[in-house]
This record gives sequence, structure tokens and C-alpha cells, in this order.
Amino acid sequence: MSDRRKKLPTPADLLLPYQRAWVNDAARFKAGIWSRQTGKDFSSAEEIVADCQLRPKTTWLIAAPSERQSIESLAKCAEWAEALKFAAVDAELERFAGPQSLLKASSISFPNGARIVAVPGRPDTVRGFSANVLLTEFAFFEDDEATWRAILPSITNPLRGGEKKMRVISTPNGKSGRFFKIVDENLLNPREGRKMSWAVHRVTIHDAIAAGLPLDIEQIREGMDDPEGFSQEYECQFLDSSNVLLPYDIIALAESADAVEFADPALWDGRGGNPVFLGIDFGRTNDPTVCWALELVGDVLWTREVLVLKGVSTPDQEAILANRIRRASRVAFDYTGPGIGLGDHLVKPAAGFGRWDPEKHEFGKIELCTFTTKFKRDIFPKLRRAFESPTKLRVPISTAVREDLHAMQQIVRNGEYNYAAPRTSEGHSDRCTALALATHAAGKTGSGCFTAADLAAVRLGQPAGAMFSRPTLTLQ
Repeated sequence: MSDRRKKLPTPADLLLPYQRAWVNDAARFKAGIWSRQTGKDFSSAEEIVADCQLRPKTTWLIAAPSERQSIESLAKCAEWAEALKFAAVDAELERFAGPQSLLKASSISFPNGARIVAVPGRPDTVRGFSANVLLTEFAFFEDDEATWRAILPSITNPLRGGEKKMRVISTPNGKSGRFFKIVDENLLNPREGRKMSWAVHRVTIHDAIAAGLPLDIEQIREGMDDPEGFSQEYECQFLDSSNVLLPYDIIALAESADAVEFADPALWDGRGGNPVFLGIDFGRTNDPTVCWALELVGDVLWTREVLVLKGVSTPDQEAILANRIRRASRVAFDYTGPGIGLGDHLVKPAAGFGRWDPEKHEFGKIELCTFTTKFKRDIFPKLRRAFESPTKLRVPISTAVREDLHAMQQIVRNGEYNYAAPRTSEGHSDRCTALALATHAAGKTGSGCFTAADLAAVRLGQPAGAMFSRPTLTLQ
């Protein structure tokens, strides 16, 4: 039998050439500018596990923009440990307090004393380690400069575990921040004679496909329908800038144990009681539909339900939403793409809800909201202000809600700003969009604002919208 036939595949054979080049590069400082969906975390996880296997008692720290991403990166390390037959002996998940509180750290340990620790990329969670470091999606950290200051000392002391390595990987996210600075000084406009020089690997979607990654680039381009976004996310071009709309500390101001994701069914019975406002972000195939319900109690908007419908047919969605719309005082409905058909149906006279469009003298309860750039510039800054102290908004203490809200970005391109979120298996900040619509429904709508008289009318069960014409009291 020939040597060729005797050779069995190894885990390293799973790596494409550009991934193997990254793993085999032994430079102390490495930066990777990688397209989305090209395996940057997968490749980095292999390097980390192999290093732990080779060097007993070594420690690696993984930091990502969110706790979800941190845990996913650690899970890839666990998969590689299994593939390399280097089984972990212990795994631990630690939160600050309570099951829905922010992640403090998650870790896996190995028989030779090596371990891998994953944390959200924030200054308070990365501080205090002495370890090799992987910063994944570093360009999307909430405060990358403060996190960099906190984490750099982790690699500077060779007396604790020897010389440490630093890896930063990310898709581009604007021409600002520490990641862009590293790329600019070492690749785009290299500076000679620097003591901290970086080996930079750049992998576009074109590079990955040429190396054997089985993706349909034109399908991706068509699905994204955003040439500038495609150039940044997949072709590794740096646009102007991007910032998190709702940082964790801002979200925390509105979190309350008395705000809930799952409604008491009695909330949808009848039309009396406090005003209820709905924001419906409609999805059908790729993304879920999210219906966010806010109840006005005094001058505070309390979350009473965050309904997520995934893989539900449009007729079934209508049946589920109808009772909620009937109870609501005002509804802001996503009238974009797949939402147009259902939106048209809901505002027909036969449905009994009516359309809110004062310019056309229509005073029903459903506002059909087309997600133009102008509309997004209106609702998302207002959502941010609703969270800021003194907040008049309450949201559930929920990891899913928190991560969804935190994912929304303000993106600046060629001097113009817009709002968008990365698309994941869970959607693309659909809860955040639904909440923005709900706060829009509860505040300024059309050409006027809710007045004290309007709210009194709603509480008395009079037709919603019939008196909404005097701009005197804005609920923000």
C-alpha cells in the first residue's frame, strides 16, 4: 500500500490554504482583516487549542463584542479540542449575578493545566489577566480604546507563563478605532522601525472563494442589496465609521425585573386599561417577526411582551397579531419588503383597524412605516434618548433582548449616517427595530403627538386616533 493511501486525514486538513497560513504564522503579533463567513474564529480556535496542547499551563483569553460571540468562539475551541483528541477536563460559565445578568467569564481547562477563558470585550472583564490574547471582531468593540488599555498589560510580563501572543481579527468597521490604526500602520500606510510590528493577513470573500470556500458571491451580493455594505463586510474595505447605538450601560438603565417578554393573556382582553402601543417588525423567511408591546403606566412605558414569530406563515401571523392590534392604542408596522402585503391587508376596512395617516385624513390605529433612511434617522435616535437617564422606558432583563439591542449600529458612509445591524442566525436586531417602532407609536406620530386628552380618551375606550391632532405632549 502506498504512503499516499496510508495517510489519514487530520484536523488540519479541514483548513483552507488562507486559514492554514494564518494558523502557521508564528508572529507574536498578528492582525487579520477577514471577510464575513470565511472562518476567522474557526481558524483562530485551532491555533489556540494547538498552542494549549503544545505548551502546558498556558492561558489564552478570548474577548468578543458580546457575550454571545464570546461563548460561540469558545465553543469552536471545544470542537477543535475534540478533533485534536485533547479533551477538556472542566468547563465553567460565570455571570456577575443571576442567570440573565451579563457574562463575566466562560472557560475550558485541559489535563496539562492549560486553559482558555472567554469574556465580553469590555474594560472591566478583560482586566487582570496574564495571558495570550485573541480579540475577535475587535473593530466592533463598544469601547475599543479603553478595552485595549485594559488588556495590553496581559501580554507584557514574560515572567508569568513566558512571552505572550496577541491576535486581533475583524471585518472592517470604519476608518477609526484601534483595529483600523493597527491595519493602517502595518499594511495600508506602514511605518518602518516600529517595535510592535504586526503580521497582517487580509482575506476578502473573493480570496476565500478562490481558495475553495463554497459560497455563491452573487447570491450574497443580491441578498445584501447594499454595495457599500458589501464592500466593507465582504471585500474588507474600510468605510467612514460605525458606533453601537445602545451600549450595555445605557441598556442597563432601562432593565427591570417587572418588564417581561411573555405577556399575561389577560392583557389582550377588551379595550380598557392603560394604553398599549405595538411595534411590529415583520419577517417571513430569513428573519423573525417581532411584536414589541409597551404599556403606558403613568409616564413610563413598560415592556409587556416581546413576541417572536419565526417560520410562521403570514395567515397564521395575522391570526396571532389581530387580537393584539385590536387591544392596542396605536401600532407602528414595518411596511417594507415582505411587510407590504400584510400591511395593506390590515388597514383595509374589512380588518377593522384602519390606517393612521393624518395627511390623508385617515385616523385609524395602524401606521405603515417604510424603512427609508430618513425614517430610520428619526426612530433610532429617539430610541436612544428613551433609554438615557432619566429613562421613561423599561425593558426585560434578558440576554436575548440585551444582545439584540446592543447589535444595532449607527453607520457613517461618505458623511451620511444610517442604522443597520449584522445579520446572524437569529436575525438582525429585529427586537431593537420592533422596540424603536413601539416607542415611535407611543410618541410623536404623523403630524402630531399624543395629548393628555388623547390618552384619557384611550383609557375610556374611545376609538384610538380620533383625537390625536394637537401637538402638546410628546412622550419621550
